[in-house]
Amino acid sequence: MKASISDHILASAGALFYREGIRAVGIDRIIEETKVAKATLYRHFPSKDHLVAAYLQDRHERVIRSLQEVLNEVASPRDQLNLIFERLHEKADSPEFRGCAFALAVAEHGDSERVVTVARAHKAAVSQMFRALMERAGVEAAQPAAHLSLLYEGALATVAVGRDPQAVLTARDCALFVFDAAHPSTKS
Repeated sequence: MKASISDHILASAGALFYREGIRAVGIDRIIEETKVAKATLYRHFPSKDHLVAAYLQDRHERVIRSLQEVLNEVASPRDQLNLIFERLHEKADSPEFRGCAFALAVAEHGDSERVVTVARAHKAAVSQMFRALMERAGVEAAQPAAHLSLLYEGALATVAVGRDPQAVLTARDCALFVFDAAHPSTKS
């Protein structure tokens, strides 16, 4: 099945934005890469700001779907937590990995309410996944889930700056420690 024109534009622009940066990639470059007319691009995305927000929304849906697949792959919340960080490590251990697309977008395009709104919604959804994971484990307190979320976000940022994917495994070990400390069956 052939992708729609808007999907084609979005995929090409998204790859460029992530690889080279939002500010570095102009509309003319996207037009050249996608081989569509400027009028066609603007018919689907009225401005670069709309295109960036659509790229982030698309990325959000893919990340959440990927995290959901992890949650569906293993049954135990502790194993789910471990696997979330293992999969992040796999992604981080790639020369193409630049860190969190949402943090990068806000750093470059934080003056855009559209961009900031999508990024904040994404971060809230990821935090909610950690809260739900902890609730399934029988942990009602919000603080351990907030710790897990912060460890996940910190791993993304640390790898982006330090270029050492081992940071994700360190964050995983910390996350498992937080989980074990908060989980009712491990308390005496």
